[in-house]
Amino acid sequence: MASHVVGYPRMGPKRELKFALEAFWDGKIPAEDLEKVAVDLRANMWKEMNEVGITLIPSNTFSFYDQVLDATAMLGAVPERYGYTGGEIGHDIYFAMARGNAYLPAMEMTKWFDTNYHFIVPELGPKTQFSYGSHKAVAEYKEAKALGIDTVPVLIGPVTYLLLSKPAKGVDKSFSLLSLLPNILPVYKEVIEELKQAGASWIQFDEPTLVLDLTSEQLEAFSSAYAELESSFSGLNVLVQTYFADVPQEAYKTLTSLKGVSGYGFDLLRGGKTMDLIKRDFPSGKYLFAGVIDGRNVWADDLAASLEILQSLQASVGKDKLVVSTSCSLMHTAVDLVNETKLDDEIKSWLAFAAQKIVEVNALAKALAGQKDEAYFSMNAAAQASRRASPRVTNMEVQKAVAGLKGYEHRRATSVTERLDAQQMMLNLPILPTTTIGSFPQTVELRRARREFKAKKITEDEYVGAMKEEIRKVLQLQEELDIDVLVHGEPERNDMVEYFGEQLSGFAFSANGWVQSYGSRCVKPPIIYGDVSRPAPMTIFWSTTAQSMTQRPLKGMLTGPVTILNWSFVRNDQPRFETCYQIALAMQKEVEDLEAAGIKIIQIDEAAMREGLPLRKSEQSFYLEWAVHAFRITNCTVKNSTQIHTHMCYSNFNDIIHSIIDMDADVITIENSRSDEKLLTVFRDGVRYEAGIGPGVYDIHSPRIPSTEEIAERINKMIAVLETNILWVNPDCGLKTRKYSEVIPSLRNMVAAAKVMRTKLAYAD
Repeated sequence: MASHVVGYPRMGPKRELKFALEAFWDGKIPAEDLEKVAVDLRANMWKEMNEVGITLIPSNTFSFYDQVLDATAMLGAVPERYGYTGGEIGHDIYFAMARGNAYLPAMEMTKWFDTNYHFIVPELGPKTQFSYGSHKAVAEYKEAKALGIDTVPVLIGPVTYLLLSKPAKGVDKSFSLLSLLPNILPVYKEVIEELKQAGASWIQFDEPTLVLDLTSEQLEAFSSAYAELESSFSGLNVLVQTYFADVPQEAYKTLTSLKGVSGYGFDLLRGGKTMDLIKRDFPSGKYLFAGVIDGRNVWADDLAASLEILQSLQASVGKDKLVVSTSCSLMHTAVDLVNETKLDDEIKSWLAFAAQKIVEVNALAKALAGQKDEAYFSMNAAAQASRRASPRVTNMEVQKAVAGLKGYEHRRATSVTERLDAQQMMLNLPILPTTTIGSFPQTVELRRARREFKAKKITEDEYVGAMKEEIRKVLQLQEELDIDVLVHGEPERNDMVEYFGEQLSGFAFSANGWVQSYGSRCVKPPIIYGDVSRPAPMTIFWSTTAQSMTQRPLKGMLTGPVTILNWSFVRNDQPRFETCYQIALAMQKEVEDLEAAGIKIIQIDEAAMREGLPLRKSEQSFYLEWAVHAFRITNCTVKNSTQIHTHMCYSNFNDIIHSIIDMDADVITIENSRSDEKLLTVFRDGVRYEAGIGPGVYDIHSPRIPSTEEIAERINKMIAVLETNILWVNPDCGLKTRKYSEVIPSLRNMVAAAKVMRTKLAYAD
């Protein structure tokens, strides 16, 4: 019985790749040292899966930044501004596309489906020249083979690649990206031919866009693409892999009819309806890669239940054609539970990280083959029973409070325009007020102070003193730059979700449960194992301390319930919306305490609101209903004069703009610059927005420093479609990942641009 893994985490168990990348970008190590770290990580990953007993091991799932960017490099589809003239694409061009540089902006970055992973969006047009620009897939296959491990090279499928792309700058937005299919398939053929010559017996094409609501034209593109590639598949087994949702019925018909394809991979955790299609109509002689091990969460699998599902599938597929797999790549989960020292034994027994999940895959495959490990299955059953019975999971008071929310809308009593008038009377802000999103650079000294305090190497007084001094510096800098609404910089916070989770009940935390978000950026999601409540205030001390240091208005900074939910590993024993409502009630208490403490502006970030949107349109309205409701619960009790802000970043917002309006925030700051002001098109199309809004004026995920003129031009574009009295001027996102050498000149130019535009507007009046 075969076993398979869709993909594996690439950062390493101790974030080895992160540190190597950042050292390379800072010029502290040469490219050779970076490559050495990568070689070691890949070797360890392949050997680990091989030793566990996985029979179909993926390769080319490692990346220095992003797998979609890797596909762009493979196809030589480099935007003209980067000066690519052919040949093998090196680090300079690759990282310039990903991060930008001193002279060139980066390519757009957006969320990978409904995950917290970000990918670099390809920019394509009728003049894009495609050529075989990166031999990475073949090189990594050969690298594994030299270790004695035959792998399954993984490629982003050609249709998914085009459907995830956008028209390049200057190309008409109506340009059909699928018209480029004949142009990219010759490169795919070259790659396939080289892999065959290297000895590959399987190739995996990831085509996750098949789970979306596709048009007949888009489905036809899959049929024509694989018909064209069929002749190249001779002598190969070809897997087309989907994940993250059900495959719609028409897409299922298209998928299972593709020419030259040997097997199909499905996410059976998020695709229960797909299981019905499989049982009703699965093509004879084809392999079913059954994704029963959850690649997006950290809970140990219920092996007995999964085995029952797999056995039921055997009747439809045939015993020798069923492959046990993960629901998606394991890159969305943490790496290895062995490295955990913070988790107590009980909670640890309920969990499985990537290293444990591949053991689960193999155990299920062996059980199907009649070699069931009874001791392993018995231990798993005991852990499942322990979790169900644990008194730590349930808080009846919290359950009762959530039940009491039913039937109420929870909305502030007056309209946003009326509230904004009351707030302006109190705040007296200039037109085009400037602010930042919340965080300031997290320096080495700051991280050391937090680390030493946790390790009890410094006293609480010493720690608080260090944080106060940092807050004072950040406030002084903002005043010197003449920013209108200040933030305290969040020096005491490790992460915008983890910081709050550590102070809420029902959360557990790992020591090394890191997950890649983009590039070298990793997050350590909290684990929500039980009912959530707030035992004590969380931010009041720091916010009031900061406000006492300045006369200017200062924002109290919170993370919203939907973002805390979507950026955590969430319990899977109750509906997600119930957990979200629990968090909302906890955050409501914090909002009320901030207001009572005299904080006049409270920002409740919902960076992940769009990210959690289900991929299928039929499921989206229910999600938006409860997600928006949860946000409103947090602030529905505050006075008109208290200004509620929220922030969203790096997603496509235009299709949910009416839900964003329904959140009823007084001011929203939102990503805008890296996506070429795509957000502004929704207002050009006639959507009326009456609340305050700050479409970001520069990209903080690039080291590039924008000029005053460039920012002024962005503001000018905003003024063309939005009323000036509701516009704010701010960066795209928080500044914690940047250096002060980048932050200070960027903010100085931002404030200067706002003043230029104020003068221009006053002169026009």
